Amino acid sequence: MPDSLPLSDRYLALIDEIVETTLKGKISSVEQVYQMLLKGITSGTGEVFELALSDRLNALQNQVDSQKDELKKAKATRSLRAIKTIQSQWQRWQEQNKATEAIVFAASEITTATAEERLAAFIRVTDPNQKYPLNLKQLKQLSKALLQFAQVDSDLQQFSEGITRGLASWQRLQDNLLSWMYEQKESLGFGGVPGERGPWASWAKQLNSELPKALLRTLAREESAIEFAQQQRGITLRDWVEMALILQFLQRGLINWFDQQAYDVKAGPKLSISTFLTFAVIWSQLASGFGSISTVYRDACSQIMLQILRTFAQRPYFPFYGGIFASFTGTYLRDALDYLDEPLRRGEGTQEKARILTLLGYSQRALGQYQRSIDFHQQALEIARNAGDRTCEIANLNHLSRTYVQQQNYAEAISNSQRGLILSRQAGDRTGEANALVNLGYSEVMQAQELENLEPETYQAAINYLEQGLKLSEKLGDIQSKALCVSSLGIAYLVIGEHQSAIKYLEDGFKTAQLSGDLYLQGRNLAYLAEAYYHLQNSEKTVYTGCLGMYLLEQIASREWRQPAGLLTILQGQIGAEAFQKLLQQHRPKIIAVIGVDGYDHIPQLLEEYKQDM
Repeated sequence: MPDSLPLSDRYLALIDEIVETTLKGKISSVEQVYQMLLKGITSGTGEVFELALSDRLNALQNQVDSQKDELKKAKATRSLRAIKTIQSQWQRWQEQNKATEAIVFAASEITTATAEERLAAFIRVTDPNQKYPLNLKQLKQLSKALLQFAQVDSDLQQFSEGITRGLASWQRLQDNLLSWMYEQKESLGFGGVPGERGPWASWAKQLNSELPKALLRTLAREESAIEFAQQQRGITLRDWVEMALILQFLQRGLINWFDQQAYDVKAGPKLSISTFLTFAVIWSQLASGFGSISTVYRDACSQIMLQILRTFAQRPYFPFYGGIFASFTGTYLRDALDYLDEPLRRGEGTQEKARILTLLGYSQRALGQYQRSIDFHQQALEIARNAGDRTCEIANLNHLSRTYVQQQNYAEAISNSQRGLILSRQAGDRTGEANALVNLGYSEVMQAQELENLEPETYQAAINYLEQGLKLSEKLGDIQSKALCVSSLGIAYLVIGEHQSAIKYLEDGFKTAQLSGDLYLQGRNLAYLAEAYYHLQNSEKTVYTGCLGMYLLEQIASREWRQPAGLLTILQGQIGAEAFQKLLQQHRPKIIAVIGVDGYDHIPQLLEEYKQDM
């Protein structure tokens, strides 16, 4: 086969040669076919060969199907068998050569891209969502492959050096990936006292390179990643690539470890969720900061963020009924929604996008942004429906129901929960069914209260739905759904004036929300507990639960912190500032155990802030 022929013609000739040799009886084993393919196919051109093979296969299949002449039909059938042998050996060739192919393809994508598009090509070929993602060994080989072009283009040398340095830095970090956990025994996660403790500070100590070390120290001090990026005007491509690989390997290393914590069903997924979202927000903040320096770096950061979210959306523990508040503490939380929102609005409609929008919608509801919440959920609902993602579709109907309750649009709330209930039963989505039952009961209780319907039967029918939802969530072992169920039952009993029953469920709701890690539900349960205790004239417990609920809700930027703040202000007016302070002081050890000394000291400031805004 002359090399001057176009590649597709050369591959067609190779296929025909193997078929003819087979028909002449000169092929004694499939190994011979494999060796001919090995000799005849050039790495990096697999798609061209696959197309040629597909053409020949279809042509021969048509011949076999349409041929009337028995002799010609028999020859075509033998040729078709030979083609199918080639196909099986081609699959073997692909399997054996996929690593080489991946490296050749990656190097080709980077070296043939324009200078402006080269970084985007690098991010694309190192995407962990690919069918065959590059491993550490293959990245090392990619670095060597790019070095071959370094004399022609200095950018390629910077890519090569950045990859090599990133891999070396990760090697050092890998050995100490989890050492910070033993230094920080009281809690796991990315919150805590800024400075020298926690994961970022621990990792920074292991690095030699200045840029990634400085970034990790910035994160350790809870300073702005946006401002950090804005200050990197002299950043080189080599430094950026090294920093990017370090952050990505840290994130994946942590998630791999957390995912394997099967002995702790509650901690493993919760910490994995936290890790996904924390790193997604950091990349979003870096994108925002680099935007003032370079659109190339900005777009590369956004690309990595979307890759992280795409991976997260495919995880079995993706929190359809829990929000960002299950995962974030400290400064990351306050900016999370805006930074995740902007790139998603630019993205195309995909199943993954629908799932992330579900999460954002829930979180917007917690912040009191009800219309934005509805917009997110309706958009997610449409995408999920088109993608055939029934679980996501049901989740968004349930979330819409809950948000409409907050808007006091009870007819829409009931309608969406009914649709969610029908769909979940059709699809066999038991978690969706449990949530739909709860939302239906909750919506009907709130509607009856608004209509001042005092008939016990109306409330009992609604409470029956809530109790069915609770039984189902307990049967499923679904902590997040159970937390919502018991919380909703507590609020329902509070609405109908059965305060002791309300307290029983709300206390259970608070404990369950602590297990699920959902700060929003914790705060809400405490806020309603304060109301129940206030009605029973138990000032001591009203102060304790009200102060804790107010603080937790304010910490996640939820407007609902004002509800317990208002109640506490009324109580303070009734019993006097001195008696109120005495009750607060009395509960100091218990409050500090939950929110720390800083949290306790912040309580009087919040009450002052509420009074000034009245």
